[in-house]
This record gives sequence, structure tokens and C-alpha cells, in this order.
Amino acid sequence: MRFDEAYSGNVFILSKPSFEESDAVIYGMPMDFTVSFRPGSRFGPARIREVSLGLEEYSPYIDKHLEEVNYFDAGDIPLPFGNAARSLDMIEEFVDKLLEAGKFPLGLGGEHLCSWPIFKAMYRKYPDLAIIHIDAHADLREEYEGEPLSHSTPIRKACELIGPSNVYSLGIRSGMREEFQYANESGMYMAKFEVAEPLKEVLLELKGRPVYVTIDIDVLDPAHAPGTGTAEAGGITSKELLRAITMISNSDLKIVGSDLVEVAPAYDPTEQTQIAASKFVREMLLGWVNKNK
Repeated sequence: MRFDEAYSGNVFILSKPSFEESDAVIYGMPMDFTVSFRPGSRFGPARIREVSLGLEEYSPYIDKHLEEVNYFDAGDIPLPFGNAARSLDMIEEFVDKLLEAGKFPLGLGGEHLCSWPIFKAMYRKYPDLAIIHIDAHADLREEYEGEPLSHSTPIRKACELIGPSNVYSLGIRSGMREEFQYANESGMYMAKFEVAEPLKEVLLELKGRPVYVTIDIDVLDPAHAPGTGTAEAGGITSKELLRAITMISNSDLKIVGSDLVEVAPAYDPTEQTQIAASKFVREMLLGWVNKNK
């Protein structure tokens, strides 16, 4: 797929027209084929872009303007509807091309299984990779109803790929007992219920390392983000997630890529989920792209 032909429709606010000159590339992963409750996150990337037009380009959190970041919106990867395995291969191939071109990949989901092929591509480029996972769900199952390709499995797959001690999960408040037992026994880091406070410890531990950050919008309480497939009561506020993103921006971490997944617009007619997601993406662009150059 040629990057200059990848997209038709809206782009994220202030996206630049040139792929070649960009430092970061936004891309969508319109896949929700393995969800266990409510589908619809395949429409998330497009709506996040659309509502971004209501954002201010300036961030008072870190005193930066989107004009200071050179990013290109490549649009949605044209995934084959219903074919999860082929879709994952296409995402992996796409991210491989971004990394070969020296771009910072910022993915929009789509279900959380979309992160699995990204982990594989990132790990090939960064053998000492660590993953920060911000989510309501542990996502540590080996399979769901007999299916290993499930949105409840990507973090277990990540642990098996890069080693559990290199995976840091925050905000977790839902999962099978066996998932929490695995977290306790495997050596991975898991902070339950909160994100910002435990993140302080993680930032110190990962100082200087290449880190990939994956954010599931359902880490937010449904009061702040009802537009998601598997909402979980008892979550954090959008203010806390913004604080966490800013903490990462101000840290010594080498952020090498990120994604934000599981926005399902149909379940939020108020659009607060999509609006929050677009603001998080703005802060990720401003704070994480080029932060180590």
C-alpha cells in the first residue's frame, strides 16, 4: 500500500501532507472481529479523527502546539472484514514499513488484539523493548472460548514474546482469577485500580529503555467513556489519564510507539469518549514524538 494513497476522508487535526517528511504516522486499525461483548470499535479511528477538529492545537499541559510536531495521517489500513489472522498480518507488515522508514507509529483501534502484531514488529526493532499497558482488563488469557486470537489475549502474548518482567500493566480491575495469578507468579508488573501513582515507580524503573505504550480507553470509568465494547465500573477519570500521559512526556523514557484502542462510538451518543480519545492522542503526539531526539 502506498502511503500517499492510503486514506480518503478526514485526517487528524493539523496532519501534514507528506509521509516522507513526517516524524510520526497516525494509522487506523478498523478491526473488531474477536470482541466478546459489544462490537463497533472498528469505527473508532474514523470518529476520533473527525472529533479532533474540535480540539485546540495548543496543550497547556506541556506548553506545546501541534504545529511543532510533524505527523502524517495514513488513514485506516484496509483490513479484510472478518479475517482476523490476515488482518493481524497486515497490521504487522504496515508497522514494519513505518519502522523501516524511521517513523513513530501511533495506532488507533479497533480492538485490543490489534496491538499484538505491533508488539511483534516493535520487538524485532527493539530487542530490549518494554511495554506499558494501561487498561481495565488484564488481557492475560491464553484463549477465549477456545480462540487464541482474541482481544482478551494480547498482553499474555506480549509476556510470552518479550518476557513477563518487561510488561507493566496499570489500572487493571477486571480478569479471571487465573490471570491475576499469572501476573503474581510470572514476574510481570501489575498495578490494580490506579494508573498515575504506580506509574511513578514504573518510570524510574524503565528510565532510558525503549518503551511502547498501549492504552485501552476502557481504563476510564464508564462515566467518562461509555463508548467502548466492554465497559468496566470503577475506573479512573480522564483527568488521571491525562496526568499519566503528561508524566510519561516529562520522563526519561524513550517512547518508540503507542496506540489507543477500543473506542466504539455507537455506544456514546454524547461523543465524550471520542472527544477524550482525540485529546489523549493530541497529548501523545505532543509529548512522545521526538521526546528523545
